[in-house]
Amino acid sequence: MNLIDNPEQARRLARAILSDVAIYNREKVEAGIKNDNLFEVLTDELEEGRQHYHSRVAPGTFDHLFDLAIVDVLIKRAGKIESSIW
Repeated sequence: MNLIDNPEQARRLARAILSDVAIYNREKVEAGIKNDNLFEVLTDELEEGRQHYHSRVAPGTFDHLFDLAIVDVLIKRAGKIESSIW
């Protein structure tokens, strides 16, 4: 399998992985936003997603895109959830 070496493809992969995390863990995401402990609540899911991302992307090329996708997909989309963090 060829590893992704294109930033746009890497960004799309990261967003797809995190969309799956959000869909399959909706209650955890909501609780994590409400209680300001999203990263603790989703530790296992985010680590699994990160490992999958790194298995498909050329090493050391677009590591930051996974973290950006966490913000875009999990946090920004959760803006409607009541929380003391906003």
